[in-house]
Amino acid sequence: MLKFNYSSFEFECGTDEAGRGCLAGPVTAAAVILPKKFKNNILNDSKKLSKGKRELLKPIIENEAICYAFTHVYENEIDEINILNASILAMQRSILELNPKPEFIIVDGNRFKPLNNIPFETIIKGDSKYLSIAAASVLAKTYRDAYMLKIHEEFPMYNWKKNKGYPTKEHREAIRKYGITKYHRKSFRLLPEQLKLEL
Repeated sequence: MLKFNYSSFEFECGTDEAGRGCLAGPVTAAAVILPKKFKNNILNDSKKLSKGKRELLKPIIENEAICYAFTHVYENEIDEINILNASILAMQRSILELNPKPEFIIVDGNRFKPLNNIPFETIIKGDSKYLSIAAASVLAKTYRDAYMLKIHEEFPMYNWKKNKGYPTKEHREAIRKYGITKYHRKSFRLLPEQLKLEL
């Protein structure tokens, strides 16, 4: 059973990101503050949920949350500051959009940077331990998937609607065959033998 909160603060927000390991598209983060009365038996780490369950949970989270926000950090910024910094930045930008302002932040994973003197705690596998992080993981994943679906229309040969930009065999074959797009992360090792790829 997922726990409600880590701290004793009323406005504790959970934050998580999606798409960190992808070769194309943004890294997307979300931040959520849930009310104390929030309960949901399905909610869990988004990676453990089917697409159908994530889609079912998204409007529930959005309707019942005290507040939520999500942010895309796009490939050009990822290439500039690296994926770890881009992931943290996406989480921080989402948190800054929350109203009311969180009094405490719980972060999925083990890396974060201080933000406006708000106390925080990083929690490994936090998305399978705390409701607000699980809720943030669902929103980050569903908003990122929707974005990948949209850019799939532009470049259907990479099949982003299925692989969402992750380094599947099919995605790498398409990069080998068609080269890269404006949505690919140039700082990533797009092919195992990068030297053969003309950038």
